[in-house]
Amino acid sequence: MSNLRIIGGRVIDPVNNIDEVRDLYCINGKIAASPSDEQKAEAETIDATGLIVCPGLVDIHVHFREPGQTHKEDIYTGTRAAAAGGFTTCVCMPNTSPVCDNAGTIQLIQDSISRNGLINVHPTGCITLGMEGKKLAPIGSLKNAGAIAITDDGKCVQDNQLMRKALEYCKMFDLCVMDHCQDDSLTRDAVMNEGEVSVRLGLTGWPSAAEDLIVSRNIILSRITGAHIHMQHISSADSVELLRQAKKEGVNVTGEAMPHHMALTDECLSDYDSNFKMNPPLRTETDRLAVIQGLLDGALDIIATDHAPHTDYEKDVELDQAPFGIIGLETCLAICLQVLHRSQKANLSQIIAWLTHKPAAILGLEAGTLGEGTNADICIFDPNETWEVSHETLHGRSSNSPWLGKKLQGRVYMTIVGGRKVLENNIILEK
Repeated sequence: MSNLRIIGGRVIDPVNNIDEVRDLYCINGKIAASPSDEQKAEAETIDATGLIVCPGLVDIHVHFREPGQTHKEDIYTGTRAAAAGGFTTCVCMPNTSPVCDNAGTIQLIQDSISRNGLINVHPTGCITLGMEGKKLAPIGSLKNAGAIAITDDGKCVQDNQLMRKALEYCKMFDLCVMDHCQDDSLTRDAVMNEGEVSVRLGLTGWPSAAEDLIVSRNIILSRITGAHIHMQHISSADSVELLRQAKKEGVNVTGEAMPHHMALTDECLSDYDSNFKMNPPLRTETDRLAVIQGLLDGALDIIATDHAPHTDYEKDVELDQAPFGIIGLETCLAICLQVLHRSQKANLSQIIAWLTHKPAAILGLEAGTLGEGTNADICIFDPNETWEVSHETLHGRSSNSPWLGKKLQGRVYMTIVGGRKVLENNIILEK
């Protein structure tokens, strides 16, 4: 670790209402407002002229696949991808092999993070044993082992009474429940959004009502228990409206938007390309616009990626046989700039807030700000640089991206974690 002096960049820190060209100092891994002359003289200078300097990005919804699925991704390759995308903090989901329903598996992940992680990574624990939706996992033990939240992401607890009990326990332990909102009875054998496109393609449809029903249930259960439920990857216009009304009533719920649901629609599946197959599925233009509006008016709180790596040979099959999921860490910033900023729907400060301090606040993480004395987790990016998404330019183990072969505008130049450079000019700097 070396002391750093970042000069000439446009510093944007929404928490502290900063948006101006100024110098930024990292001294002994912390942000320093007034370093000594000696510290200034010793600091390595980074010229950020023409670049944006902001807090390191925070993603509270990623799949790093370790343990058990490391042919797709692991802590090392996943944090490489995160660093390339400007993320300095990620929260990984528990649907691994074995799933994270016990303290031992949480500790196994913690050990790998310590050895192999290039950024800050926090594990989550399961709501139910085996993620089978039948019996509660030992929630207190999971928290004591280091689980930052509880979720069966990838599956949804269908038993309403069991979900209520989970919420009551999590409220006692001051844990957020993150829920994958899906009524299984409506999505059996479903491949894509139910609508005109699914009928035209002859594929089994996935109605938005499957999401809306569980969002409604969660709002009711949160109202009863007072527990915080975070709704993952909201994709339906009706779900956005349900959250909007629940917040007006003061219900303790939050929700997240995905870059792909803000940028793409079910029409993208017209060529049967499995890189556009995800859960929840891409929906209609009406839904896409509703998700964006939900961010703008506060019905949705944050942006997350649901980074879900799969190998080429898993995805390169018939569409109805291919797994759901796409990668998203390295393309997130560019897509957000395209959909939200260059369309003049949101300014840079708003976008950075949705990607930094707001997701950190949902789970109580110490991240997402450049305030004096905070950890020097920093993202420096060029909003104008154009690059092509390809197997060669991606840093993770898998490349199942809907933007594969496409050119995007906006790229991370440098990622700094605790005052240590981990990415510079698209090159990963090893520990």
